[in-house]
Amino acid sequence: MGYEEAIEYLYNARPPFHIVGGAAYKPGLDNIKALLAELGHPEAGMKCVHVAGTNGKGSTSHLIAAALQAAGYKVGLYTSPHLVDYRERVRVNGRMVEKEYVADWVSRWQAVLDRLQPSFFETTFGLAMSYMAEQKVDIAVIETGLGGRLDATNVITPIVSVITNIGMDHTEWLGNSLAKIAKEKAGIIKRGTPCVIGETDAQTMNVFIRAAQEAGIWGDGLETTNCRIWFADQCGYLRRCREREAPECGLKGNYQEKNVQTAYVTLRIISNLGFKISHLSIAEGFKRVCEMTGLRGRWEILGREPLVVCDTGHNAHGLRYVAQQLRELEAKTVWVVFGMVNDKDTDVVMRLLPKGERYRYVFTTPRTKRARTAKEMVEMWREAAGDETGVMAIDDPKEAIEYAQAHAGAGDAIFIGGSNYLVGDAISCSTY
Repeated sequence: MGYEEAIEYLYNARPPFHIVGGAAYKPGLDNIKALLAELGHPEAGMKCVHVAGTNGKGSTSHLIAAALQAAGYKVGLYTSPHLVDYRERVRVNGRMVEKEYVADWVSRWQAVLDRLQPSFFETTFGLAMSYMAEQKVDIAVIETGLGGRLDATNVITPIVSVITNIGMDHTEWLGNSLAKIAKEKAGIIKRGTPCVIGETDAQTMNVFIRAAQEAGIWGDGLETTNCRIWFADQCGYLRRCREREAPECGLKGNYQEKNVQTAYVTLRIISNLGFKISHLSIAEGFKRVCEMTGLRGRWEILGREPLVVCDTGHNAHGLRYVAQQLRELEAKTVWVVFGMVNDKDTDVVMRLLPKGERYRYVFTTPRTKRARTAKEMVEMWREAAGDETGVMAIDDPKEAIEYAQAHAGAGDAIFIGGSNYLVGDAISCSTY
């Protein structure tokens, strides 16, 4: 079996969530436990950092991985979804898993996959654990897919757990309130394992405190100062970091400040657990994160004349930061090529996006069965903005991007976002 055949098998036998949505979601851990048992438990004994959250978990995972690499460790990284290449999901020291490995692994385990019928995500996680074990990584940074408690990745025993933030997303599976979603995310908190919480509010703080109490990492009398829950925005580590000047970050979105503080606190805890991570290693990793890990699509500049920026923010919780940066762009006209999928809070996003004569919206239809059509987006815009001035619909994403390119003048800017698929198209576009 060749690589293309293996990828076709993975997509056709068990279509992924990012294409078919909820039909791909298999809550519960029985499937992944059975698969990992068949694989010989490659995850056993692997030192891991487990990262969950509504937004920012990908950026935070990459920041942690980059700093660990800069410190000289061999680092596995498992994230999702991918933007262009399936192999983006599985990396060791920034290098994607080899095509030959994917083909050989699928060929070797196809009969087991056919019998157990794991989801696309479970299958890829099993492949990732096998690969990282064979590569003998020193530590692996593992990002959850959806939720936490019932996420396939929750079979690992991490040295530290991380929850970046809580927002209203995937409510049909995780719950219709921030407290309910926080409870699902808090499911990755393990007994006796330190946990870092990036952001809290009145609805989520008590949820995390209760989870910490149940896991024995809250209150006085703890065995070690590391074995506790840490709230990153209240942490002394962060204050000391700021006093020495916070590390420069290669990720330029305004929202990255919170991810940087979460990653920094996590790395100090990992350092206290026996890994040698200097402030200089953290600074180098944060500055060179994209180069060291291959991360793409986080307020990424794709072109300069005109300025072309893309970002993977895809729900209201994340896009509110993007909307603010669009307002701050120093450009005569901002061309916004925008598309979303139908299980996101599009009506809320439409109210968040900047309006006025300076903005021209080109709504498009992302390449997925879950997409909202460009026409639907225009209709939702009309309801939010009251008119359709400077707004148009172009179904094909590539044509939408080309239209913005053709009409953007000197001093203008182009933004592409709202959907990972659309950002993937922008990155793949041969023009850039």
